Amino acid sequence: MALSDFEKQMDKLQQDGVINRAQFLQIMAAAGAFMALGTNKAYAAKSSARGKIVIVGGGAAGISMASRLKRKLSNPDITIVDPSDRQFYQPGFTLIASGVYSADEVWKPQSECMPSGVKWVKDVVTLIHPTQNKLDTAKSGSIDYDFLVLCPGAQINWNKVEGISKETLGLGNAHSIYDWVGAQRTWPAMREFGRKGGKAIFCDTYTKHKCGGAPKKICLLSWDNARKNNNLDKIDLHYYTASKHLYDVPHFTPRLEQIYKERNIPVDMNCRLKGIDVHSKRAYFERVETLEDGSKRTTPFAEDYDFMHFMAPQSAPDFVRDSGLSWTEGKLAADGWAMTNKETLVHMTYPNIICLGDCAGIPTSKTSAAIGKQLPIAVENLISIMEGGSPEAIYNGYAACPIVTEYGKVLMAEFDYKKEPQITFPLSLLDMSKEQWVAWLLKVYGLKPIYFNLMLTGLY
Repeated sequence: MALSDFEKQMDKLQQDGVINRAQFLQIMAAAGAFMALGTNKAYAAKSSARGKIVIVGGGAAGISMASRLKRKLSNPDITIVDPSDRQFYQPGFTLIASGVYSADEVWKPQSECMPSGVKWVKDVVTLIHPTQNKLDTAKSGSIDYDFLVLCPGAQINWNKVEGISKETLGLGNAHSIYDWVGAQRTWPAMREFGRKGGKAIFCDTYTKHKCGGAPKKICLLSWDNARKNNNLDKIDLHYYTASKHLYDVPHFTPRLEQIYKERNIPVDMNCRLKGIDVHSKRAYFERVETLEDGSKRTTPFAEDYDFMHFMAPQSAPDFVRDSGLSWTEGKLAADGWAMTNKETLVHMTYPNIICLGDCAGIPTSKTSAAIGKQLPIAVENLISIMEGGSPEAIYNGYAACPIVTEYGKVLMAEFDYKKEPQITFPLSLLDMSKEQWVAWLLKVYGLKPIYFNLMLTGLY
């Protein structure tokens, strides 16, 4: 966004009495100092441990892990296996879909993001043989490893929503920002809905998924677009969640529920999207209720719409389950998430495999902020294992979900495994149980440069 836009938002921030310019600059200066302290840790004493490290996945976790390991090891031997041409800052997809970012503001060529000195095998992993310490690729044959870092991200199963696919996103005005092209198609549709009005429905999904706040953000931003067009009397918004609550972090839930109530957006619980008829603009759901005897009752229903945003079910990539690396029991088994110790991030069966990022089967939200906190734990524990020691660094489940409630305000939810608030400095200087302008400025202006310039380079 242009500097003039930043100035306008600062003026509005002061007019609303949220924070004055001096306070904002103090907070940003404190944040800069804090970030600088964090970067110094990257230059701590190096380990002489040796071994061939293969990293599966070249997203936020994979490239950041390689960069950190390269700085920490005296003799790094690191290979990344990933087929991507581009590195996407995926949290920016929401801002594309709401007209804040242009499509090309959220990516860089993958070749520019790969750390120097790290071997890049531009290929797809098809199977891992953990007892043999090797993996198979689609085109490059087998690759041996001494230590494996498993971070291939989440797989979006578009085929589990009947009537629409990744390629047909936007047909029937049914959209999803869980795809770069899909995010681009969402913005003109949202903008038109704000101008004309109508009925809009928004829904999440029944599996664990990355960026769980995204459907809520699009819902609330659609409302705000209509408000900006003075068309609130012409819109009818409904939110459907597969969960039994709108949000499950007590410190932040009351305000989010209040916002939905203030905006007259009904929230229907325990609803699973099954399909979309893009020709008649009708969405098909199932309401799943648990009866007193513990049995389930499923009731199908359908809703017509003019504009829709949905999320498809997600899972670990198929090869994770096919390789015998997934949970086989418990809540995380159904979708193949990797069987990971939630504290050490070491695989529960194979101690030379570190799991982190979206594919890890741990009970926290799947966000880039969570990856940021997992990285130093994963690096420290991997190096300890390489040196013949035990993994002792502990991850507390920290995750962050910046829920955009309107243009210019964000409810920044930060929490741990216990669903208790873990407000990071300098946001701890403010009341983050309510939406804040400073969190909007951080999301729009701060987090993307941190991602590309610090996180991926191993400096944060």
